[in-house]
Amino acid sequence: MMRNTLATWVVSSVALSFMGLGATAALAEPRPLLQEGKQTLHQRVLTTPGCELTETVGSSGELQPAFTRFYVYERSEVDGREWLKVGPDSYGTTSGWLPADCSVAWKMQLTLAFTNPANRQRLLFFRERDALQDILDEFEPSSRVVPLHAALDREEEVPNVLAREPEYFVDLQEQFYLLPILEGEEVFTEAGFRARLLNVASVSKAGEPDPAGTETDPETEDDTPASQLREFNAGVVFVIDSTISMGPYIERTREAVSKILDRIEAENLEEQVKFGLVSYRDSVEKVPELEYISRMYANPMEVQGRQDLMARMDELHEAPVSTPGFEEDAYAGVMQAIDEVEWSQYGARYIVLITDASAIDGDNERSSTGLSADQVRLEAANPGVAIYTLHLETESGERFNDHAKAAAQYANLSTYAGTNTSLYYPVEAGDVEAFGAKVDALAEAITSQVRAAYIGDGAIGSALNAQQPDPDEVDPNQQQLLEDADLIGHAMQLAYLGQQAGSKAPPVFQAWISDRDLVQQNRPSTDVRVLLTKSQLSDLNDVVAQILDAANQGLISPTDMFDRLRSVAAAMGTDPNQLQQNETTQLAELGLMGEYLEDLPYQSEVLNLDEATWKSWDGLSQERFIRNLSIKLRHYQRYNEDVDRWVSLAEGSDPRDDVYPVPLEMMP
Repeated sequence: MMRNTLATWVVSSVALSFMGLGATAALAEPRPLLQEGKQTLHQRVLTTPGCELTETVGSSGELQPAFTRFYVYERSEVDGREWLKVGPDSYGTTSGWLPADCSVAWKMQLTLAFTNPANRQRLLFFRERDALQDILDEFEPSSRVVPLHAALDREEEVPNVLAREPEYFVDLQEQFYLLPILEGEEVFTEAGFRARLLNVASVSKAGEPDPAGTETDPETEDDTPASQLREFNAGVVFVIDSTISMGPYIERTREAVSKILDRIEAENLEEQVKFGLVSYRDSVEKVPELEYISRMYANPMEVQGRQDLMARMDELHEAPVSTPGFEEDAYAGVMQAIDEVEWSQYGARYIVLITDASAIDGDNERSSTGLSADQVRLEAANPGVAIYTLHLETESGERFNDHAKAAAQYANLSTYAGTNTSLYYPVEAGDVEAFGAKVDALAEAITSQVRAAYIGDGAIGSALNAQQPDPDEVDPNQQQLLEDADLIGHAMQLAYLGQQAGSKAPPVFQAWISDRDLVQQNRPSTDVRVLLTKSQLSDLNDVVAQILDAANQGLISPTDMFDRLRSVAAAMGTDPNQLQQNETTQLAELGLMGEYLEDLPYQSEVLNLDEATWKSWDGLSQERFIRNLSIKLRHYQRYNEDVDRWVSLAEGSDPRDDVYPVPLEMMP
């Protein structure tokens, strides 16, 4: 096995940078100790189970919740035992003393989130690194992994395995938990995949594990999965392009909804399946006659029965005039559905996007959101919404050479984070009959999942008895759609059951895991989140804005970009030796970015960019760089405004040290 040791993945709270306070205020308050070799990164620790916070060194004190984050202000050794003077934040507040041996250093501010286990095996927590490495050294790792799961299913003790991921999905958005990375190592497995061996710690923030370290039995009393799934419901919002060419498809969607409502009513499922409708067009600034960019015609939370829904759908008609270009503002419609529907009220959460054109990219002046497919997909993942896209490949789209662009955008947009499955389905030639069949099949599959859960039967997508439909009974043209619906429905029921059962990260302290499924190694078992404080996010926003401004100047004169950035770095007090005219100097070496970004475990196009590379790019490559950076900048602004997902990691800490779990792929 080849290895590339990740010596340190360091992310921590940043000291005040060029956005900071004045020197007088900085001197007036004590600051935590710095990490070795760092100028702004403070020492920080996490408590382990049984750790007590005391008023004085050597005394007994108050038991602390496991994984409380503390900053280290002072170190002292008494009778051969090291003690730490700690505080809940980096702004001068101290709480008392901790024994160093009941805490672990947390140099990085990275945590992991479980992916949905619907299409992979449950993650195993290994006691020793070598036991995990031995499995990844196998060309056929299933020969080692399957017996481990079988033994755990029989509730036998497995010496090398400390714990197993819960059966049901643990949703970081519903119940924040820390799965901090203590150290990591990148490897190539014998099967030829790149993976990371991660030494992690695990305790749910919601509370301490019970003494036996076991979860509540989900099958006691009336809390069986079957009984819990009787409350399983679905919200389905159609997001429809209503520009001038879409009339027949709008009408066929109405027909599909009406047909499925007949079945829902016949089976008394009106309260279990709710439908909504959003329409979108294009810039009304460019063409006022379009009337709106996007409009919510029917919010599923507000619709009062079948007649109300159909009346609202009857109000939707195609636009009376043409749009400024062939592409439309699809992301505006999708974002309105994401933002304005209370998705937490539904177990299954679906958006069905229907369009015959590509989406306006976030850097286009006609874009109302400023977001790309990547960012909209991430926004849908927050509430756990699956986006199905039915792309009508019409003659007009072919004439404008639009099909390939649209396919790339929507395949990305419709990749469901829970299973990494793309729910993009083209409709050849925009055939209305073929389109209608797909809408019918999709609506039927979703409704069947809810119906089967309600009556207690196994069904397509059932977490209790997941099974594929009989291929002999399925239209071959709809086979892939139904198989995907099976998988997505299964994932959503796992998420729903996890929420109902209060599934938590396993109550282990320290273990080794792989960030890839041990058997199907192309499937991730975890996602990396960077926990940024408010000051870090503010600094990141400001620095990226400076780089973006310089890059725009660089389009005019290639040398202007790095000249401007050297001036910015000099104003920030960067060492002059770093600012010498050198075309091989990377952006990361100019001292623009905070130290909290230096050792993140990913390859950064921004930080690795040097002047020679920038000059070698053609105009399209430079514009792509600028477009990607501008889209991320808009996303940082959304994070800052997203008050619901900022998390405090220590009781009594300054709100400025609250953190936001930013997906690793959104870093510059």
